[in-house]
Amino acid sequence: MPRFSVIVPAYQVQAYLHECLESVLSQSCPDLELIVVDDCSPDACGAIIDEFAARDTRVRPVHLPENVGLGRARNAGVAHASGDYLLFLDSDDTLTPDALRSIADRLKETGEPDVLVFDYARTYWTGEAIRNQAALQLTEQGPAPFRLEDRPGLLRLLMVAWNKAYRREFVEREGFAFPPGVYEDTPWTYPVLMTAESIATLDRVCVHYRQRRQGSILRTTSERHFDVFEQYERVFAFLDERPGLAHWRPVLFRRMVHHLAIVYSRRDRLPRGSRADFLRRARGHYRRYRTPGVPGPLRCRIHHVLIRFGLHRTYRTLQLASALNRAAARTTGTLLRGLRSATLRTHYRVQRCLPLRADRAVFAAYDGRGHGCNPGALEAAFRELAPHIRTAWIARREHHHTIPPGPRRLVPGTAAYWTALARSRYLVSNTGFDDRLAKRRGQVLIQTGHGTPLGHLGLDLQERPAAARGRDFTRLLKDVDRWDYVLSANRHTTLTNERVHPGRYTTLEYGYPRNDVFRTATPADVARLRASLGIPRGSVAILYAPTHRDYRRSQRHPLDLQRIVRRLGPRFIVLARAHHAYDAPLTSTCGRVVDVSGHPSVESLCLASDALVTDYSSLMFDYANLDRPIVVHADDWEAYDAARGTYFDLRDFPPGAVARGEDELIDIFATGHWRGSRSAQLRAAFRERFCTWDDGRAAERVVRRVVLGESELPPVVPLGERRPVPSAAAALTREPLTTVPLPAGPRAVSDSL
Repeated sequence: MPRFSVIVPAYQVQAYLHECLESVLSQSCPDLELIVVDDCSPDACGAIIDEFAARDTRVRPVHLPENVGLGRARNAGVAHASGDYLLFLDSDDTLTPDALRSIADRLKETGEPDVLVFDYARTYWTGEAIRNQAALQLTEQGPAPFRLEDRPGLLRLLMVAWNKAYRREFVEREGFAFPPGVYEDTPWTYPVLMTAESIATLDRVCVHYRQRRQGSILRTTSERHFDVFEQYERVFAFLDERPGLAHWRPVLFRRMVHHLAIVYSRRDRLPRGSRADFLRRARGHYRRYRTPGVPGPLRCRIHHVLIRFGLHRTYRTLQLASALNRAAARTTGTLLRGLRSATLRTHYRVQRCLPLRADRAVFAAYDGRGHGCNPGALEAAFRELAPHIRTAWIARREHHHTIPPGPRRLVPGTAAYWTALARSRYLVSNTGFDDRLAKRRGQVLIQTGHGTPLGHLGLDLQERPAAARGRDFTRLLKDVDRWDYVLSANRHTTLTNERVHPGRYTTLEYGYPRNDVFRTATPADVARLRASLGIPRGSVAILYAPTHRDYRRSQRHPLDLQRIVRRLGPRFIVLARAHHAYDAPLTSTCGRVVDVSGHPSVESLCLASDALVTDYSSLMFDYANLDRPIVVHADDWEAYDAARGTYFDLRDFPPGAVARGEDELIDIFATGHWRGSRSAQLRAAFRERFCTWDDGRAAERVVRRVVLGESELPPVVPLGERRPVPSAAAALTREPLTTVPLPAGPRAVSDSL
């Protein structure tokens, strides 16, 4: 008896069926049977199913003699199922990697519930994936399993069959089956959830819900959408048969009205001329199943009024009025934006005619994302060493919480912003200022950069279209011509910058100011940071910080972080941080995997962690200053190098152990190689090459040279004399860590260690 029976009905999906079936058979949990039902499909689906069955004994093909529709095809699959749990998967969707393993673990953890509800993400042909907006309902906090009465918010989720795992004995005992029709999920999902004695949730995306450009049944204009009435009749008939569930009637009535309003209002569903008839049917259902005392928000009340009285013409009038209002708002907005832009341009020109303020400095980082990086450290040094200079920080409003007390807060595009750019003597940024900035005589622009380069940048990207992405190199050089000083952390950065960003600026090879905190932080600071992140005492905190990929449209997820922490044992916790270019979390916080993408200070995350796992991020050069273990996960080096280009082969000169896959990465931590003597030797050589200047006084040197005009600067503390900031892992013993046994086979990390 397999653990899972995955049921996939197939009809006219030959272009997607391969990917769907492969996503199931490639799961890390192999204890499954894949029941694929050929619903008498006229294309090649039947042949594809037989090909998969011939090569994998877990595939059980079912060929129906005639087309019966999605619901009855699923019933046919259930009749052949023998697994403990049933999962339904539409044939154009896919399971995410390790989804079944996560489902199996959660089922065991919650005591084998009747139903397990998990999450999904809509995936578009552009490559974009957007997680379900109601994912908060799937939180794993609180007791589990539970009944629907304890978590009625689950009814706000999309009422589909494929985002749940069902205990087969429960389904057979209750006699659940799918009816015919296009809204067959409705009379299945509601009864299942209301009847289940035990329900659990899994806060993880397990299904990629494909959003097809064409061909989706629900997006096809047809009178088949009238089927929704018959399906709700089945739902309320189910309630009538079970008086013990009568308390759910008000909730279902409200959900029905909402559903009918959606079908009616969507232009791509009902044919022209059938809307009035649909609304008349909806009015009949409203009166038939009406439950008094069902209040709701204003939009909900409007839907109830329109459907209750069948106000087709009123609804059409409201739609037209709303469209006219939106059009008028767009026109007015365009005119106001044009007027505002012209006013600000005039304001900027006037401000440039006024005297320069020698006691003002303005800072920005990552195009307005918030206080931090090299500009953040310099801004603090300005206030400490040159208190006569008033500082201001440019950031979008949503990032103002990251700005400490002291600097004035500026919003990009405002009059105050343009005044600061026009009249401040010092302009400091790690990327670039507005292209419309016209640098004045007497202004000093400091380009801090934001990392030691591994991948190509500047003019070297001219032959790398995937990485350049249409960059205007003429504009780039125009920006370079505005630079007065460029900061550098090491000789490699200096030589690279001066070649790929040719200009008349002066390079200040003083180290990176953002790394000063690595020398000045105390063990008490580290303990405080770990406590603020919720890192338990005695845990090994791994900071996972991958870089972006120029050859991909979306953020990739090469590692199953939940699997890694399971394999390494309870001592380990992973802090996952997405690259700032994505403006999106890397993963969801769950258990011992914590997403810290929104944390304002990556330097604080480095201090709080015991080891860094990265791929090709420049963060490794900064982290090496802590003299803590670094593990490189280089699973796609060839692709990254081909798209971006690199200045040296990281695999030949790494800062620590190198893993070429997930199992190798687990092996490196499980065997202790991540903090072994060979890793320490590699890290020492790496630090000798890239960390010579970062002694904790880089920001001081910049301020004394540029602002105070001093020529005698603080001497550099030699690498061997710098006091390291101990991590929590430094106190760990050298005893082997408790892990789940690894698969047999040679270790592939030996050549990199």
